[in-house]
Amino acid sequence: MKTKTEEDGWRGFLERCLKVKTVKDLEAYFSLFLTATERQEIAGRYLIVQELLKGQKTQREIARDLEVSIANISRGSNVLKITGIDLKKFLED
Repeated sequence: MKTKTEEDGWRGFLERCLKVKTVKDLEAYFSLFLTATERQEIAGRYLIVQELLKGQKTQREIARDLEVSIANISRGSNVLKITGIDLKKFLED
């Protein structure tokens, strides 16, 4: 019998996400698994990525406007450098 791993758990979590039909239900689902702080961190990362993809502000301006450290912006920028074009297009929509 196969032992469940973190990878199995992550895949299962993602597969369930795909089955959620509404934003309200998705919010309830994430509230079950994520603390308020974790949800805020994800929201912040999302905003960072969106600003980086727009390309209209410097990293320092983004950090100032979002009230986050320049290190957080740099991390987001570095990840975007290795992100495939299809995912970038999806994020820009």
